[in-house]
Amino acid sequence: MQDRRSFIKSTSMAGAFMALQSHWIAPRQSHIQSPLQLEIYATNWGFKGSMDEFCAKAKEEGYDGIEVWTPMKENQSLTLIETIEKYNLKLGLLAGNWGSNYHQHYNSFQASLRQAISLHPQFINCHSGKDYFTIEQGQSFIDLSHKHQSKSNIPIYHETHRGRLMYAAHVCNRYIQQNNHLRLTLDISHWCNVHESYLGDIKSTVDQTLAHVDHIHARIGFPQGPQIPDHRDAQFEKAVLAHFNWWDIVVDHKIRENKKLTMTTEFGPPPYMWTQLASGEPLADNWTINRDMMHLWRSRYTKN
Repeated sequence: MQDRRSFIKSTSMAGAFMALQSHWIAPRQSHIQSPLQLEIYATNWGFKGSMDEFCAKAKEEGYDGIEVWTPMKENQSLTLIETIEKYNLKLGLLAGNWGSNYHQHYNSFQASLRQAISLHPQFINCHSGKDYFTIEQGQSFIDLSHKHQSKSNIPIYHETHRGRLMYAAHVCNRYIQQNNHLRLTLDISHWCNVHESYLGDIKSTVDQTLAHVDHIHARIGFPQGPQIPDHRDAQFEKAVLAHFNWWDIVVDHKIRENKKLTMTTEFGPPPYMWTQLASGEPLADNWTINRDMMHLWRSRYTKN
């Protein structure tokens, strides 16, 4: 991982690096002279309006698409498809599983995948399995998703998320060793929390993971939690630089491979967002934080 001095130098930013007080990280001067194919998606996590209001705002802000949970009811599915078509937005879907035992989780995961595929999204991001499953049980989820991806030709990713199959770097790496085809959604904020570090002592394991990433959830975590309240605050500089270092590596992989990278800005509302003790008011508005992260990514990775 780059240290702060190396990172600042790589941005070629004139004068002092204004930490995050400038609310900006400079465009990246990559040694790979090719454009990044980047699509950025909005989350409706914490949005209080209707689907129409959400899509209208996402379009107005400049997002390419939206990433939402797969609706399991027909009327909700129809509303979703009609609305993204109305605002000319791309669609990414989240699929998950629920139940009190392995078989219930497996069956619900299959139902969720089938419903997601029927809506023809750009990709499906899976909250797959549970962290207490055996490797063999977890493998059955990967086999199932790979079968559905092969039949549908829709990319299906497994997210690095607490409580799920890919909850920790070393566990994810075991699945990668068994499944060279495995593709991931990187939400590395969770691993900072699970491993209670910025992962410096397992760098080689993390690097292997980054080569399997096709989608990113651009939220920033730290050793004591999966989300800092505001990436623009200078006190969180170390966390921000660590995440951009990891994201830089994924971007370089995608440029070399001439493949598209998708990203969802995913800072969440309370309880992910920190709150005032007395009032319970959030310290920042997660929609605004996500919008600024979108612009930060576009500035760093798509402007030369």
